[in-house]
Order: sequence, then C-alpha cells, then structure tokens
Amino acid sequence: TTGSDNTALGRSALYNNISGSANTASGYLALYANTTGNENSAFGNRALFSNTTGNYNTASGYAALRDNTTGENNTAIGNSTLYQNITGKNNTGIGYAALSSNTSGDNNNAFGVSALGANTTGSNNTAGGSFSLFNNTTGSNNTGWGFKTLYSNTTGSRNVAIGLEALTSNSTGSFNTAI
Repeated sequence: TTGSDNTALGRSALYNNISGSANTASGYLALYANTTGNENSAFGNRALFSNTTGNYNTASGYAALRDNTTGENNTAIGNSTLYQNITGKNNTGIGYAALSSNTSGDNNNAFGVSALGANTTGSNNTAGGSFSLFNNTTGSNNTGWGFKTLYSNTTGSRNVAIGLEALTSNSTGSFNTAI
C-alpha cells in the first residue's frame, strides 16, 4: 500500500487501507473499509466502519459514523451517533444516537440524546436538547433548542422553537416561531 502516517490499534482497524493517509483508528474494526480516505479519526468499536473514501471525519463511540462511506467533515461523539450517515457532509452529532438515521443530510447540528434521531435527508437543521427535532426526516432549516422541541416535526421547514417542548406537536407546518 502507499498510505502513510496512519495509526491503527485494535483488531482489523484500518484493515483495507490502500492509499489513505494521516488516519487514526483505535478499536475493533475501526475504519475497517477505508481504502483512500484521508485524515479521519475513529475511536471505538466499528467507528467509521464502512468509510471508504470519506475525508476529515471524526468518530468517537461505538458505531459512530458506522455506515459512512463518502461523507466528509462530519463529527460524531457518542454511541450510534450519525450511525447511518452515508454521504452526508458537514454534520455534527453529540450525544447517544444523535442524527443516527441521517443518510445524506448536510450541515446539521444535533446536541443531546436522539436529537434529530430520525433525520434522513433534511439539511441545515440545529437541534439542541434531548429528543429535539426527534421525528424530523426531510424537514430543513429548522432550529429547536430545548427538551423535545419540534419533537413531532417530520417534513416542516423553517421553524424556530426555543424552550421546553416548544412546537412539540408540529409535524408538517412551516415558518413557525415559538419561544
């Protein structure tokens, strides 16, 4: 292989690396499928497991960014965070299962247990607080700050909810503000 400056610790970590450089993998099967991806950091069992060509990703926790293949500039901290992300870019998930269903959504920020947990393709969302924007799947440009804010939102876009359970029952409505 031609890869350089890589560090692997754990059974089958960086197992398939060919030319990827400056990667760090620590944990069983961490960065297992990586072939040409560069400057990735994976800490935990199966962290960044499926990554092949994605660059500049950081995953810390069991199965964090597990399904990522080509997504770039993602940060996942917590077990199962950004678990199903495949091609999504510029996402940040902190907390157990935050953004766990995201596949191709970009520019999302989720902080708290299961924040934006069902998001698949929605982009430009910010969820701060456990279960904030929990059911959002394709809605974009939403901001929820507080426990269960915009909890039922699935496809609604351009909503702002701040405070305990603000707009918790909104599912498809758009352009709403609740403080």
